[in-house]
Amino acid sequence: MLWRRSFWACARRTAIAALPAGFAIFVCGGGARAEAVSVTCTNPYSGASWRIAIDYDLKTVDSNPASIDETQIWWRDAKDGWRYTLDRKSGALTVVLASATGGNFLFDQCRMP
Repeated sequence: MLWRRSFWACARRTAIAALPAGFAIFVCGGGARAEAVSVTCTNPYSGASWRIAIDYDLKTVDSNPASIDETQIWWRDAKDGWRYTLDRKSGALTVVLASATGGNFLFDQCRMP
């Protein structure tokens, strides 16, 4: 009988002590986070396709920092220096390849989720 009372007294103290910690986890980051979205893009001329990963929470595209607003996403690839602009509604992807001779533009199409 004494063991039962001391067990429940200890359990009650532990629960009361753990309550603020659980509440802090809930308030400070226990909420659901959006996952990265995988988008398939295609070059309409060659038919070549590839995937890009867009993380709206971290504001990255394929781990590159990105600017994201309601209508478009734009970023610069750190490996090759190319600049990308993705229209969020139509899925139109414009790629700018800068060079000393004026550069090139590529126009691709992505299937937005």
